[in-house]
Amino acid sequence: MTLNVVEFTVVVAAMSVAAGFLGSLTGLGGGVIITPLLTLLFGVDIRYAIGATLVSVIATSSGAAAAYVREGFTNIRIGMFLEVATTLGAVGGATLATRVPASVLAVLFGVVLLYSAYLSIRTRHDQDGPADKPDRIAQILKLDGCYPTPGGLRPYHVRKPVTGFGFMLGAGALSGLLGIGSGAVKVIAMDQAMRVPFKVSTTTSNFMIGVTAAASAGVYLRRGYIDPGLAMPVMLGVSLGAMLGARKLLQARTRVLRLVFAAVIVVLAIQMVYGGFSGRF
Repeated sequence: MTLNVVEFTVVVAAMSVAAGFLGSLTGLGGGVIITPLLTLLFGVDIRYAIGATLVSVIATSSGAAAAYVREGFTNIRIGMFLEVATTLGAVGGATLATRVPASVLAVLFGVVLLYSAYLSIRTRHDQDGPADKPDRIAQILKLDGCYPTPGGLRPYHVRKPVTGFGFMLGAGALSGLLGIGSGAVKVIAMDQAMRVPFKVSTTTSNFMIGVTAAASAGVYLRRGYIDPGLAMPVMLGVSLGAMLGARKLLQARTRVLRLVFAAVIVVLAIQMVYGGFSGRF
């Protein structure tokens, strides 16, 4: 796609608004959409795309997290507990990413997205109330909580926090490798392993991804893979989209969010895997 500088900036900013909106609703963080679009549509080197999306992920977290905390969706204790693991993984992943071929990163990105899409649409009944038997470790850490619904506050119990912590080490490593803030893996880990309601999972993911991305972004910045001219329109667009998405979450249907989540990342995953194997990166 051949565009002049002004056209490129406008198109990237508009694309980033849409990515930020979807990322805010699903907990993806926007980066999972921005990275493949920049590489597939505009031919941006995947490492520079990752650098820009890491900056956008920080913006998404800043734009949406405050609203979600204020509205009572985000479980801050879960976020702080799991963030320890993701930060450690992010530093290691970012260091490794600067030494891995771009084609390998593209294929890995696509595989992770496909698996995330499968898990997100796999049938699981969201908890309508607290589980019969609370998890002992979750109780010790005081991770249980409640979230707002049109019918009032709904309580929930958190399951398997140790398993979730292990998932987050991998999520952090993927964030550093792929520049996605690992929102997809965070949502899946909380939703599937820890049995946290989907809306709480997505909002807590938004709360966490900024810290994870910041840990990775420092490595990319030091290596020279963050271009201000690319990162700025991405960051501004994603921030606007994230704030718009935060306003719509309460009315959104969980099943619709899952289907949108899966549909978008399946399309992008196929394109990334094909591009990696065909040598486009």
